[in-house]
Amino acid sequence: MPAATPTSVILPTTGWTEACSEIVEQLRPRDELLVVCDAKLEAVANRIENYPDNAKLVIAGEPERCSGKANAIAAGMDAAEHDRIVWTDDDFHHPPEWLETLRADYDRYGPTTELPLFVGCDPLAVLLEPVFVLNATLGVRFTAIPWAGSVVFERRDIDEAAFLDDLRRTVSDDGLLAEYADVTAVRRTRRVDIGGSIRESLENVARFVQIVRHCVPFGTATQAVAGALLTVGCLLFPLPALVLATLSMGAVYAAFGIRRWTFVLTYAVLLASIPLLIYGLSRRTFVWGGRRYRWRSKFDVMVESE
Repeated sequence: MPAATPTSVILPTTGWTEACSEIVEQLRPRDELLVVCDAKLEAVANRIENYPDNAKLVIAGEPERCSGKANAIAAGMDAAEHDRIVWTDDDFHHPPEWLETLRADYDRYGPTTELPLFVGCDPLAVLLEPVFVLNATLGVRFTAIPWAGSVVFERRDIDEAAFLDDLRRTVSDDGLLAEYADVTAVRRTRRVDIGGSIRESLENVARFVQIVRHCVPFGTATQAVAGALLTVGCLLFPLPALVLATLSMGAVYAAFGIRRWTFVLTYAVLLASIPLLIYGLSRRTFVWGGRRYRWRSKFDVMVESE
């Protein structure tokens, strides 16, 4: 039986989290976990000393022409020793079988991504949960855009030099990966808490809208047309639209095993879709991870102090 392919797991973070501990316990002897931080954090360095053969601290430095996340991923890719790469985030639970399942997925499908299930932590984020299910969960499942929170691929699957060069001058790591790798989405969700305040959720709206605008331009036009038609339908036929929208979203929730009551908010979200799209497109900057970004075009990013 051939030996398992060693894997490098790249985890951008601002500190040692439960996710770090969960992942390091899943590593095989030849695997590595690269914990990527902007600067050296003693708390992280001290924890990594407990796993000398499996975990490494990578210092990414401050981003100059890209997002902090993209900068961290690029630094992790440079430092990784192995050809098989897993990207992940520190804001969701990684069950004991998570890494082994991704290994099996790659052996079966090649580059593979799981699906995010964004769960709101403030009133606006809760209201937007049906939008997150449509645009993120269903969007990843049925489009070519992966979710960088849980994706596996190998270096041979991309033009690595060109990819890293582009990554260091853009915002969306997963949007860019979609252009370099043909990624299969499996119907397996991971719960990710999102928001926490109204302001943070508004910043997320602006970021998500601009990711679509710069990475999938036709997607913005599609959203605008679909949103306008749905809004008109909701206003002209409120009761049938309420019933149909609620039942349809309930069916989507059930299909993906989502046990949340928020599907009943679908009608209200449809009415708010066009104002939210206009808001996101009108914003000139947005805040993400403590940094303010001015994203003028796909490969023209200015990092401003927050």
